[in-house]
Amino acid sequence: MTPAYAPRPLALTDLLRLSSVGLRTRKLRAALSALGIAIGVAAIVAVLGLSASSQAGLLAEIDRLGTNMLTVSNGETLFGQPAELPVTAPAMIGRIAGVTAVQDTAYVSNVNVYRSPLIPAIDTNALSVQAASLGLLRATGVTLAHGRFLNAATAREPVAVLGALAAQRLGIDRVFAGERVWLGSQWFYVAGILDPAVLAPAIDTSVLVGYPAAEVYLGSDGHPSTIYVRAQTSQVDAVQPLLAATANPQAPSQVDVSQPSAALVARADAQSALAGLFLGLGAVALLVGAVGVANIMIIAVLERRSEIGLRRALGATRGHIRVQFLAEAILLALGGGGAGVAAGAFATAVYASAKGWAVVIPAVAWTGGLGAALAIGAVAGLLPALRAARLSPTQALWAV
Repeated sequence: MTPAYAPRPLALTDLLRLSSVGLRTRKLRAALSALGIAIGVAAIVAVLGLSASSQAGLLAEIDRLGTNMLTVSNGETLFGQPAELPVTAPAMIGRIAGVTAVQDTAYVSNVNVYRSPLIPAIDTNALSVQAASLGLLRATGVTLAHGRFLNAATAREPVAVLGALAAQRLGIDRVFAGERVWLGSQWFYVAGILDPAVLAPAIDTSVLVGYPAAEVYLGSDGHPSTIYVRAQTSQVDAVQPLLAATANPQAPSQVDVSQPSAALVARADAQSALAGLFLGLGAVALLVGAVGVANIMIIAVLERRSEIGLRRALGATRGHIRVQFLAEAILLALGGGGAGVAAGAFATAVYASAKGWAVVIPAVAWTGGLGAALAIGAVAGLLPALRAARLSPTQALWAV
């Protein structure tokens, strides 16, 4: 008795050739169907990549500037009025064990800065004037973009240094001989422009003058408003609780103490939370792409009934037909996923490079994108594959 014929499963090369027939013969339709998958995967890769790159850039900046800076600022009184730090507060803080540097600024009230005296007084550009100690840049990690900072001589004269945003709002992008601003009721010569102050953002919108000049020309009383403290990294947690009582022993509750680097780390975490929203939008695009793949595969089954009937008549099993169309859907989704990964990585590289960040593409971004595409292809192609497998040879050929 002749043994029954047992069909063999399709070889991988044969499966790839058969499953790619529909894609190769209907290129435009396949490309449009894969576009939804590509957009969704690109969004996911770009969001995760930009979030990781942004965090890496921010954390690198924090590491460069150090996490050992603390700020002491005047709080409020019981009646909601601004409190006043004692003039001796910086010197007293400098005596705390573990403190390595203390510098301070003092807000000068009722004084605004303008590009010229012809500008209306109401157009203040939200800029402030502060007296600054000479070692402020070393303590805060701020660098000079142009010119020079205050020294022992210029701190006594009508000379100013502009914060990064202050210079931008005043329309000054460089320092040249004779450059000046109208400060209070007289001209102050501009000595320098600062780079953005990452750990001390209040400096960005400030015009800095020396303490002696602030007292002589602007009527400052010399009371500090913000004190920047550098401590040994291992002593930061021990120093922080002592700062309020040391700065103002009479009213420590009226002193605010903060660690700027902690706020930056929180900002990095907030960026990660915001990235979740964009990941949701990417998931929606993937869902739309999945519907498109399912739709195109159902149409493909209807259009290729003659092919299915002929293959069944020549000995192909239901399993062969099912695997063929399922593999075609997966190839279609993977093609879109691969294109999306490439597009998302390219967008991340371009934007991160423009911002000066390190380009970081997390493994979870591209593996997750390709994995999502694979799963979508399998799910979206399952029903059409089952429908194709259920067609008998006579039904398929009769419908031609």
